Amino acid sequence: MTATAQRSDDQQEPKSDRHEFLVTVLLVVAAVATAWCGYQASRWHGEQAEAASRTNAIRIEAARAEGLAEAQSGIDVATFIAWADANQRDQRELANFYIDRFRPEFKTAFDAWTATDPLTNPNAPPTPFAMPEYQVEANNQAESLDQSAEASAAEVDRDIQRADNYVLTVVLFSIALFFAGMSTKITGRRLRVVMVAAGYAILVAALTWIATFPVSLQI
Repeated sequence: MTATAQRSDDQQEPKSDRHEFLVTVLLVVAAVATAWCGYQASRWHGEQAEAASRTNAIRIEAARAEGLAEAQSGIDVATFIAWADANQRDQRELANFYIDRFRPEFKTAFDAWTATDPLTNPNAPPTPFAMPEYQVEANNQAESLDQSAEASAAEVDRDIQRADNYVLTVVLFSIALFFAGMSTKITGRRLRVVMVAAGYAILVAALTWIATFPVSLQI
């Protein structure tokens, strides 16, 4: 072997060692990041499933509260009509019988309505149901539950998006792994450098992106 060939081999070995080192680091980091993102994607899918379950439960409770509110409003309307009929017939005892059986929520509005002297005051509200005092707690509860359900549904959408983002980073890390693997099979030095550089560019971009992602670590 000539001295020139020996020097050429000595120069090639450090370059080959550097290339192998860079590829090894790229492979290790990308593999670990892929495993982490896959775990996080599954975790956020689990979070999404739990949030969806909570949303369904809230909506069921909201439907129950709404049904109760409708039933109570129906009772209020029926007893008021019965009272109005008895009052119109001047059947005081029967009218008082219905008043005694008004629901407390309706009784408050009824007392406020009668205080406006509706039989003689043209500016008085037409019925107690038009009074601001008439509040059906079950209806208020249904509205509150509907708002909670909307917020929970929005959380479901956020969790799905987070899981999808982690899945996308898995794809990016897979591409980085592909470039790293292909660089070991290419003989051209410049092309190897390009492949490794592209792999690192994707790796760094993906790592920078996932640094902004929320993390789920619940067991």
